[in-house]
Amino acid sequence: MKIKLTTIYVDDQDKALRFYTQVAGFVKKADVSQGGYRWLTVASPEEPDGTELQLARNDNAAAKAYQEALFQQGQPAAMFFTDDVQRDYERMKAAGAEFKMPPTKVTGSTIAQANDTSGNLIQIAQLDRVRSGAGRR
Repeated sequence: MKIKLTTIYVDDQDKALRFYTQVAGFVKKADVSQGGYRWLTVASPEEPDGTELQLARNDNAAAKAYQEALFQQGQPAAMFFTDDVQRDYERMKAAGAEFKMPPTKVTGSTIAQANDTSGNLIQIAQLDRVRSGAGRR
């Protein structure tokens, strides 16, 4: 069993698609509409056949309340990993991202948080490297 898809709720799918492709650097994977429904996903260009992030329209009252509560509490709706958080912070900032937290050292990693412009905070994280051979005997 593996995780192939995760969902984030957005208040505007077109605005979210712009952010996640033009600012965050993901690539559009699926964009299918039927009636008023739109299935929209993005993926990492490094793993285009890997896990997809669905940008789901936030038209569910329970999901909307959850999304708003996370945002108000400063909790990220999604976390993405990088090998260089400072590089991605600078790249995203230059592309117009509004960061609520610049790269900050925390236990085991360095993180930054950005507003995705669609009602969510996202977190990018760079895990501390474990020195090779450390703790091995």
